[in-house]
Amino acid sequence: MKFKKTFLSLALTFILSQSYSSVLLARSVNGNEITSHHAVYGYFVDEWKNNNTNNMSPSTNPAIGVLSGYLKLWKPGISYDNGIKLNSDILNLNIQKVIQITYRRTSFQEHQAYLDDRRNQNYSVLDGLGPYKDAFIKGAGAGTTITDVIPKDAINVQYTDKGNAEGNWAEESSDLGSVVKLVDTIRNSAASTTPAKNYYKYPRPWRWSDKVKVLPTLVPEKSTNPSSDGGFPSGHTNAATIDAIALAYAVPERYQEMLTRASELGNDRIVAGMHSPLDVIGGRVMATAIAASALNNRDNTAIKNAAYLDAQTKLIIKENAISKDRFGNYSENKKNYTQRLTYDFPQIGDKNKPMVVPKGAEVLLETRFPYLDAENRRWILYTTGIPSGYPVLDDSEGWGRINLFAAADGYASFVKDVTVTMDASKGGFNAEDSWINDISGNGKLIKNGTGKLKLKGDNKYRGGTEINGGDLEADSKKAFGDGDVVNNSGMLTKEADKLNIRGKYVQLGNGTLELNIYSKNDVLRIKDEANFNGVLKLNFLNRYVPTNKEVIIKCGKIGGRFSSVATAGLPSGDRVNILYKNDQVVLQVVK
Repeated sequence: MKFKKTFLSLALTFILSQSYSSVLLARSVNGNEITSHHAVYGYFVDEWKNNNTNNMSPSTNPAIGVLSGYLKLWKPGISYDNGIKLNSDILNLNIQKVIQITYRRTSFQEHQAYLDDRRNQNYSVLDGLGPYKDAFIKGAGAGTTITDVIPKDAINVQYTDKGNAEGNWAEESSDLGSVVKLVDTIRNSAASTTPAKNYYKYPRPWRWSDKVKVLPTLVPEKSTNPSSDGGFPSGHTNAATIDAIALAYAVPERYQEMLTRASELGNDRIVAGMHSPLDVIGGRVMATAIAASALNNRDNTAIKNAAYLDAQTKLIIKENAISKDRFGNYSENKKNYTQRLTYDFPQIGDKNKPMVVPKGAEVLLETRFPYLDAENRRWILYTTGIPSGYPVLDDSEGWGRINLFAAADGYASFVKDVTVTMDASKGGFNAEDSWINDISGNGKLIKNGTGKLKLKGDNKYRGGTEINGGDLEADSKKAFGDGDVVNNSGMLTKEADKLNIRGKYVQLGNGTLELNIYSKNDVLRIKDEANFNGVLKLNFLNRYVPTNKEVIIKCGKIGGRFSSVATAGLPSGDRVNILYKNDQVVLQVVK
């Protein structure tokens, strides 16, 4: 109970103040890189309500306009059967991919594809919550009538999800009703794919080729009216992506897992033979813009804040983390999600267009990086975007090139100096976070505050690193890029084996260098001069006991001395002295 009260106070502080710690940018970059570009319809986040059947052109309907790259491939006809292929190679490849996927599908994929077709997408994506899924279902009163056992007569009978006992997917009046309401609100924010389907009039895959193997249990879902059965964009994918983004906003601890689950559901539309890869891509792009628009809408501020607060205080607790997690493999998630962004289509357009960050897109990372302000969440989106040139993805605003999975792993480049100020007292990602991407760029990283930031990438940024507060942990050999490292008054923690600092290292009197040592080969290497002061903390782990005259630091040249040394993990009665040589720091073990 004490934990809940503490977190409640911290979460309320987050919600009421919205005062995210700023990332200060110091280098002489003018910021034009992240300036938003309007489309012919304006900005999606301003015009999203115009997605309706009264607006049926790319210039009047943003949902049609954001997908207008499709018009380079396909010219819609007056009716469903007289459209013209403008790029036969890509459109033929699009259907060929469906044929290949439907021929290669496994029995598990067939089973999952049926469930993902018949269940309410709001319910389906809950798998992405992993260990919290069952607790959410209970707390939200969620339900479905489409059980895991597929009826034998499904090949002849169309089964429809009737939800829980009240006929809903979940209850807004439940203990987690605020999260349910957030999902419902975004799903009802002019999110329909009907206008776009009616405009593009692109037929379903099985209408293009009889080699497409529609899942037998979904044959009853095949419409007999082609004029109202468009394939582009995929409505299921659109809905699932919206749902996943809403839940990821409330539960950012499962951000990438939720995105992966939505991408799986979209892919299952291809597995079922019901949609093509381009249909699925279109559904994802549209959903991303819709979700951002709804999250930016001031009318929804209280809704999204309540959802985040309730999810953090009622769902993300140890007692709830008991369900099976189908999405617990990060590498597999990243591989699948990344491949589904483009489905390996060739880059047919300009491959060298700069990334464009849409107006308002930064809200999609608001709870994932609560210690960053809006501008710098835009920089993350800018540095993690999809390369240009892929079919459909090069819209004017940049929605198609957003890679939210990569963005959740932090910066991919320091275009400018980045100052991170974390506040551990706020909990969650404010207290501890990891940046996994390989970071390049000319900028400098400045770590302030009290939280811990872990750098896990193979980094090559050149501006250097400065620590003024909290803990900056090196979880890779090249965590600190190619520059100097200055520790003024925080803690530098070496977790990686054989950490390399590829410049100078300077530690002042209020700084601490913490070395986690697992073996005699676990050495900190500093390319240039090292000037030591402050505290040296040595943690001997994994039952490792150092021997006498063991080297723990190698550098170009040593200047200064640590003012004190603390150790942990030594056998009782053992202690160490530190010996300084010209280019080495050596342990002297005293029994």
